[in-house]
Amino acid sequence: MATRCQFENSSEIGVFAALTNSYCLTGIGGSENFYSIFEAELSEHIPVIHATIAGCRFVGRVTAGNRRGILVPSTTTDVELTHLRNSLPDGVVIQRIEERLSALGNVIACNDHVALVHTDLDRETEDIVADVLGVEVFRQTVAKNALVGSYCKFTNVGGLVHPRTTVEDMEELSSLLQVPLVAGTVNRGSDVIGGGIVANDWAAFCGLDTTSTEISVIESIFKLRGQGSSNIVNNMRSSLIDHLS
Repeated sequence: MATRCQFENSSEIGVFAALTNSYCLTGIGGSENFYSIFEAELSEHIPVIHATIAGCRFVGRVTAGNRRGILVPSTTTDVELTHLRNSLPDGVVIQRIEERLSALGNVIACNDHVALVHTDLDRETEDIVADVLGVEVFRQTVAKNALVGSYCKFTNVGGLVHPRTTVEDMEELSSLLQVPLVAGTVNRGSDVIGGGIVANDWAAFCGLDTTSTEISVIESIFKLRGQGSSNIVNNMRSSLIDHLS
C-alpha cells in the first residue's frame, strides 16, 4: 500500500526522505510525525535513520543509493558520515563523492541492478556509482530532462516516469531497466516524480496532495496491492462491464 504523508507543510517528501530495500533516511524536521509514519511502516524490516547532509534536511535530493550502498556529496561532514556509518546495516557501503553536480538524488536514479545518470556526470563518478552500488550505469534523459532522479522513480518491480515521456523513450528505458514503466504524476498533477514519492520493493510513500487516481497508478506499477485487493478491483470491473452490457 502507498502511504500519503507530509514533511511539515510540504508534500515534496522525496526531497526529505530516501528509501531503499535495506534502509530509510529521513530529514530532521520540526515534528516527529513524518519520521513516525516511516517508522510504523518500515521499522520491523529496515532501520529508519534521522539524518542531515551538510547540516541540511533535504537528504532525499543530495543522496543516491540502493540496498548495497549509499552515495553522499563532498559537503557531508565527518560527524554526519560517522552517524550514517553507525546507523546503516553492516553490508551497506557509504561513499563520499567529489562531484560538481552535488545534488546526487537529482542526477542519479537507481534500483538494485541499474542506474540512470545525468549526461554531464563525471566519468569518475560514474565508475564510483557502478562500484559502490553494484549496478550497470546508463547516461540517459527522461522526457528530454537531464535530471533523471527528479523525473522518474523505479524499483526492482516497476517504475513511474514523467508524464510527457514518449512511448519510444518509455520502451527504451523499460528495456534498459528490465522493469515495466508507466507515465504519471504525483501530488495532484506534479511531474516531479522523484520529489513526490519514495518507494522500495514492498512500500511506497507519496505526498499528501496525491490523488486517489495517482495512488492507484502508483500501487499498480510498484505492485503494492495485495492479491486480495487486486482481485476485488478486477471483480468490480467485470461486474461493472456486465452491468453496462
